[in-house]
Amino acid sequence: MLGLDSTKDSLEIRSRTGYLPGEFSLPANLMGLEVLDWLSSLRPDHAPVRRAELIERFEVQLDRPMNELSKGNRQKIGVVQAFQHSPELVILDEPTSGLDPLMQDEFHRLVREFVLEGRTVFLSSHSLDEVQHVADRVGIIRDGNLVTVETVETLRGRGLRRATLTVASGTSDHAADLLAATTGISDLHRRGDVFEFAIRGAFSEVLAGLGQLDVVDLLSRSADLDEVFLAMYRGDDL
Repeated sequence: MLGLDSTKDSLEIRSRTGYLPGEFSLPANLMGLEVLDWLSSLRPDHAPVRRAELIERFEVQLDRPMNELSKGNRQKIGVVQAFQHSPELVILDEPTSGLDPLMQDEFHRLVREFVLEGRTVFLSSHSLDEVQHVADRVGIIRDGNLVTVETVETLRGRGLRRATLTVASGTSDHAADLLAATTGISDLHRRGDVFEFAIRGAFSEVLAGLGQLDVVDLLSRSADLDEVFLAMYRGDDL
């Protein structure tokens, strides 16, 4: 890690790393500022150079003991302590747990800024929408094993594309028959003149078949990360 030996150089690694556990638990009687000072003292050679900025950005309450703070306000302090010394590597477990949508958005901005500075953020999350919008590369763990590490776009590209097709009124029965017989189309659903379906394989081949229809509108998108994740867990062939 960081080009250092994780055993012999463990103290230096910790000083250059930020960490937020999934359960951020601290002495109940400590004030927010006392928490930040105490954790900062564990890295005496790395001043909390970003603390003031982060306190303002996340609207952190510092003058109340931890046991009087809500889950979201405790989580804000956890985020600040992980980033306050501007570490080279930050390791985060469910970092937005308890944060409201505005603070989640601010956190995502913070992560992107750190990455643009050349730093590294490891983020573990069950919110696949969050991972999809923040991460550059994603690792998926199944049954305790790392089954893949790829970019978000590569993973989404491995999943089935989803399409929504609208045909002219009066042609939907013909469209239903043609779509059902088209190779590469699956999971077909109809709502009047609107059809939703998945596409496997070359999109161009499906488009060629759709040329026989009186198409009013066609929307297509790559699979979302949660769809790819579920497919992998089901053992689908991607």
